[in-house]
Amino acid sequence: MIDSMLTALTMVLQWPAIGFLVLGVFIGIWLGAVPGLGGILGLIILLPFTFGMDSVSAIALLLGMFAVVTTSDTIPSVMLGVPGTGASAATILDGYPLAKKGHAGRALGAALTVSMFGGVFGALMLGLSLPLVKPIILAFGSPELFMLGILGLTMVSSISGRSIIKGLISALIGLLITMIGYSDAVSIPRYWFDLDYLLDGISIVPVALGLFALPELLELATKDVSISRVPKEGTKGGGIFDGTKDVIKNWWLALKSSAIGTYVGMLPGLGGEIVGWAAYGHAVQSAKDKSQFGEGDIRGVIAPEAANNAMKGGALIPTLGFGIPGNIGSAILLGALTIQGIRPGPEMLLEKVHITFSIVWTIVIANVLAGFLLLFWCKQVVKVAYIRGHLIVPASMLFVLMGAWMSSASIGDWVVCLSMGAIGYIMKNGGWPRPPLLLAMVLGPLLENSFQLSIQTYDNFTWLIRPVVMVIIALIGIVLFLSAKGIVKTKKSKSGPSQGEGSQKNPAVSLPFTVLLLVAFIYAAIASLKWPKFAWEFPFVISFPAILLLLFAFYKDTREYFGERKEFPDLRSYLERCTQTIDLGNSLKFFSWVLLMITVSLLIGQLITVPLFIGIYLKTWGKYSWKFSIVYAACSWLVLYGFYDKILHVFWHQPWLF
Repeated sequence: MIDSMLTALTMVLQWPAIGFLVLGVFIGIWLGAVPGLGGILGLIILLPFTFGMDSVSAIALLLGMFAVVTTSDTIPSVMLGVPGTGASAATILDGYPLAKKGHAGRALGAALTVSMFGGVFGALMLGLSLPLVKPIILAFGSPELFMLGILGLTMVSSISGRSIIKGLISALIGLLITMIGYSDAVSIPRYWFDLDYLLDGISIVPVALGLFALPELLELATKDVSISRVPKEGTKGGGIFDGTKDVIKNWWLALKSSAIGTYVGMLPGLGGEIVGWAAYGHAVQSAKDKSQFGEGDIRGVIAPEAANNAMKGGALIPTLGFGIPGNIGSAILLGALTIQGIRPGPEMLLEKVHITFSIVWTIVIANVLAGFLLLFWCKQVVKVAYIRGHLIVPASMLFVLMGAWMSSASIGDWVVCLSMGAIGYIMKNGGWPRPPLLLAMVLGPLLENSFQLSIQTYDNFTWLIRPVVMVIIALIGIVLFLSAKGIVKTKKSKSGPSQGEGSQKNPAVSLPFTVLLLVAFIYAAIASLKWPKFAWEFPFVISFPAILLLLFAFYKDTREYFGERKEFPDLRSYLERCTQTIDLGNSLKFFSWVLLMITVSLLIGQLITVPLFIGIYLKTWGKYSWKFSIVYAACSWLVLYGFYDKILHVFWHQPWLF
């Protein structure tokens, strides 16, 4: 075994394998840092280049890129509150608030350090666990996967904001969105409203970018503030190496989160997005002092970043050992191995054990190299936190819009992004947590398929008494109990977060949104009844509890509304105060600006419209000179044309006027 490990290390370090590994690392850093790209796109682009390569070089290029995407995706999550990939979504909750406090360097230092640790841990577990994990994987059938998904949603819903009820409703909204389009069980289109775009369902990328990115960019644009609300000279203890010290201080949390990432990541179908949330939920539940989570607790960065990097090694365990891909990325890697003549299975532990260890060494070296490179570059990245907001918004909007466009190359992606931006703005200001909605969209297809398979395979609901299922149900009950207890304790002490996700209290915003959701879920329940059994079951199962929870939320919002209303002499003065609190006028102006840009793109095309609007924005909103605005717009056009058009070969919308 030792001889095989040393042989594999020598193979990886030999030329040209090490050169391809370094190239893959640089490509992965870029793909992770740009919202909307990610490792899947990288694998698709790089896979054809591996034809004709030797096995070790091909693995080095692909895994070198794929392993580090979840390291560099931390940069937009911390700096902009935008998930670089779905795996970094949980990092937003505390990473972005840290950046607002001027501690972006600390957040990035902790994230990159623990990412190296998590990546190495996952790779080592990959090497050690292959002979041992078969019983664990076989113990998880469709009932266990369904309940594990419910556990993940429950954990995220219960740690987001001041209301478990709103957290659970938010998760149910996400599940309902995943019901749009054709059902997997029966070829019946659901909730498509005669729009062809909706037949394929709604992609998670424009939803995530709209839900999180647009409300944050709106704030930068309307208030003209930098990412850090604290001047550079006013920050203390927010350096990169302070983050590294935080990881050493919280080494036990980093170790536990890495274990969670490895062993949740190896369960086929769950994907990488859930592990960050699971680790974050564990960090909150196990912490004695929970008051700073959501406002900038460094533990809220350490836990998900350790987990989502360790997940890569975990996801490869069933791929290499049994030929069962743990997620989409693993499925593409499985195809690449097959092309190279490598058949995953028992021979990976026998005749091809040197290939297995070359994969382990590739992940280890890639994570360490990317971590050190990013730690070195972070000093320059952190400076962005102190740049004027009007300089950041145009470039960020370009990458957000193009990230959404990469989903299906349809104007519908931009409309979804804008619509979810408006919903995200309402949820942010109305005390509705957004993370459960996003995670529910990730888990929705898995939950519906697992639910249908469980009903069909077992006699209706007899699968609920399976041992592992009963253990997970008990864990769900414990999570809800501890969360409710924590919220009650926080409300009594009045020491909970005031700025974190879902912590706002604004019944004038929340109440109309509650009514709108109640109408939507009632319609969803009634509309589903006309479909065949396997098409209507899951939407109805979602809608019925949502309606009950919304009635309770309506009651609470109504009480809070009339409680606040008493403090004002008349309705007009109360509404004026509410609109000022959420800066409604400037917010509508921002969304109108984005809507106008989308409309003009239909007429003259994106390659002209996006740079044009960037230039006009800088001149009218930012008050910059025409010369500066034109140069900035020209650079934006070069990015669109050079990178997206010539390198990625994006399909653009055909303008109506040309």
